[in-house]
Amino acid sequence: MDSSDALIARFLALHPKTIDLSLGRIQRLLAKLGHPERRLPPVIHVAGTNGKGSTIAFMRAILESAGLAVHVYTSPHLVRFHERIRLGRFGGGQYVSEDRLVEAFRRCEAVNAGEPITVFEITTAAALLIFAEEPADVLLLEVGLGGRFDATNVIDRPAAAVVTPIGHDHAEYLGTTLAAIAKEKAGIFKRGCPAVIAPQDYVEADQTLHDEAERIGASPLLIGQQDFSIHEEGGRLVYQDEKGLLDLPRPKLTGRHQFTNAGTAIAALRAAGFEQFETSAFEAGLTRAEWPGRLQRLSKGRLPEIAPHGSELWLDGGHNIDGGRVLAAAMADQSERNDAPLVVIAGMLGTKDSQAFFKNFSGLAREVIAVPISGQIAARPAEEVAAIAASVGLTTSVAPSVESALASLHNYVWERPPRVLICGSLYLAGEVLAANGTLPE
Repeated sequence: MDSSDALIARFLALHPKTIDLSLGRIQRLLAKLGHPERRLPPVIHVAGTNGKGSTIAFMRAILESAGLAVHVYTSPHLVRFHERIRLGRFGGGQYVSEDRLVEAFRRCEAVNAGEPITVFEITTAAALLIFAEEPADVLLLEVGLGGRFDATNVIDRPAAAVVTPIGHDHAEYLGTTLAAIAKEKAGIFKRGCPAVIAPQDYVEADQTLHDEAERIGASPLLIGQQDFSIHEEGGRLVYQDEKGLLDLPRPKLTGRHQFTNAGTAIAALRAAGFEQFETSAFEAGLTRAEWPGRLQRLSKGRLPEIAPHGSELWLDGGHNIDGGRVLAAAMADQSERNDAPLVVIAGMLGTKDSQAFFKNFSGLAREVIAVPISGQIAARPAEEVAAIAASVGLTTSVAPSVESALASLHNYVWERPPRVLICGSLYLAGEVLAANGTLPE
């Protein structure tokens, strides 16, 4: 019997010779499958540049704390494809099994009958087929790229459509201006369906999202810090909207930006009709949320044992300018509590603005150790990553792997054990989790 990996490899051969951004291919396939996208539980659809996964993690944790079964579709995966498809179960979900995934893949392959289609399109169709055939109370659906022409944008009437903070990324597909990127993301808004816009970092993106939502006729339209407010007070998250005020504990996920993501998650759930929860469900959700590879503290496993004794080891897949900004801010906050020297271990793809990413760490990182990313044709050579980091004034070196980079830290005399941040790519984050032996659950 074919494995899921073997089927995905076969799907690669079906890739269109040219990519026209449209929904035609997946709509054709879904029609042949009997339209599973019309037989789903209520869908909360999430787009954005940064924070999509964390916002979904908070929503899932809150919904499950309230006793609901929650399907989740996210991408990319870190270690195994199965991480993309989490099936709702009462008491907590679980990743799709290999047998169930293979069965759905084979059905999609059979009805597609060799027609051109992208891997993301055919695997998204398989996910929707699985979700349609498994009972759950809600589906949290993450956009893969953009929004308007993304394969997930086949949902006619979402319970809510959410856009998290917009920034520069994937310029080759979405455009070079924030307005152009925001317009693509706003493509998930639907007439007569609730739209939630997270507090934005850029006025241009915020205004474009607002204008597009009104043009499309999304309703109600909830704009962060206008229709719902989120702020930190005494180390707690204070959320307020027309339904009232929630005084909640600090989110479990690390970083100031997680207050925004957690508050957006609450606004999205309320907009989607899940406002009847007890405060205890929101409290439990914020303190239980898990999202591997996003400012994840690695305290157990093989890699912390390689680093100097007493070191802090952090992992994050952030790779764009705004991801770098929030990472640097989080590391600066950690330094205020414990002024350990910061070492950044980074690998990056050639499609990312590495210089803009590293500028965030100027004056903050003691050194950047550049490493390669295994198995990625688009990865920058480590020497090139180091040269880019050096161009913004950072001290750099090169190592053949994360393990050797960590081992090299023993060659330094530290005034106190270092704080180590491994970052620059979700592919590198997955490689690190596999090497550490701490796979996503």
